[in-house]
Amino acid sequence: MKFENLRVVMTGASRDFGRALAIGFAHLGAEVYVSARTVEAAERTRTEVLGAARDRIHAFGCDLSDPAEIRAFARQVGEHTDHVDLLVNNGARWLDGMELEEASDAQIVETIESTAGGTVLMVKHFLPLLRLSSRPDIVNMVAVQGMGGGGAPAVHEAFYAAKSAQAGFADILSRRLRPSGVRVFSLFPPDFATSDPRSAEWEGIGRETGEIPCPDEKLTTQALFECIAYAVEQPRDCYIRSFHFEPR
Repeated sequence: MKFENLRVVMTGASRDFGRALAIGFAHLGAEVYVSARTVEAAERTRTEVLGAARDRIHAFGCDLSDPAEIRAFARQVGEHTDHVDLLVNNGARWLDGMELEEASDAQIVETIESTAGGTVLMVKHFLPLLRLSSRPDIVNMVAVQGMGGGGAPAVHEAFYAAKSAQAGFADILSRRLRPSGVRVFSLFPPDFATSDPRSAEWEGIGRETGEIPCPDEKLTTQALFECIAYAVEQPRDCYIRSFHFEPR
């Protein structure tokens, strides 16, 4: 299979894009170590996988705002595998748009810690396993909220700040890890449609027929997955730092 024996670690895999990405990699032969805030939430993703791919998903609980849980997650994954090929930093604590003063201090701190701090600590504690891989890659799901002037009006300022910090970290990380052979790239998509990798929608109906999408049609999960797969498959001397998408 396309990604047979690829060892993938992914945060935020209980729903939406993280869930779809985990299932997609598992169906293509990868061993996928997924986390969510609770092990029960991560386990739901595993049980939804069809066929033999289910045995290639391993569920863990990890609250990204808690450094101890991140350390425990890395340690537990290290008990299952001697290396990691791909780390996907997808988890982030969403905070709805509201007046700045309306969000509690705890909500603001947790949003920033889980998204920005969580990404930094995930890289720190998984780097030893990544360095043991012959093809180590790190993917950061930043989204448009991390781009200057690109914040959606429905997002709270704390989430915007966290995503901006994540984008800055990814940029410097890419430069500093490149000499050691660890590639780092980030995705900056606009709002996109989340499809199920088990459904006909995941197969990309309308994409291979030459059909022109409707102007208001959103970017799809499949398109984002294909970007990640494309970058991972490139020769090791090919460094793709980011994918930027324009809304239709």
